[in-house]
Amino acid sequence: MWKPSQTGSTSPTPTPEPPRTAPPAITPETPARLQAGAADQATLGKGLFIKGEISGSESLYIDGKVEGAITLPGNRVTIGRNGQVAANITAREVVVLGKVRGNVSATDRVDIRAEGSLHGDVAAARISIEDGAFFKGGIDIRKPDAKPIQATGTSGPVAVPGPAPSIHEAHNQA
Repeated sequence: MWKPSQTGSTSPTPTPEPPRTAPPAITPETPARLQAGAADQATLGKGLFIKGEISGSESLYIDGKVEGAITLPGNRVTIGRNGQVAANITAREVVVLGKVRGNVSATDRVDIRAEGSLHGDVAAARISIEDGAFFKGGIDIRKPDAKPIQATGTSGPVAVPGPAPSIHEAHNQA
């Protein structure tokens, strides 16, 4: 924009106004990917090595090395192409582009991409393994609303759903 020259000015050409550098306003119409920003995801660069437990309430992108446990319920954990993880991972969603050695438990999905490698058991509602990916372990597909199964503490008989008994079997048991 320009400002008109004042009366009596010797300069006949208008002077341009300096450009404004205000950030764009975020409105309800702004796409969600722009509203989320980088503040919703933490990043561990490829030069970082963490040994211990990681827990929190935001998504995590790992491009470095992690040993221990990763617990981010309700969030996404992404292991980048350079990422090397030796940990049990618990999250809403896990995406593997690098190498993971440990069990993975996701309430939604586990996605092993073509260049990814996972050694360990997977428990999730959905799993995707692309062509070229490496996977060694067991898979437990759970319903999205299912509670985690506890392996210890069963104190009584466990009912196993099966076919209903026939009329003759039900009569003989009575």
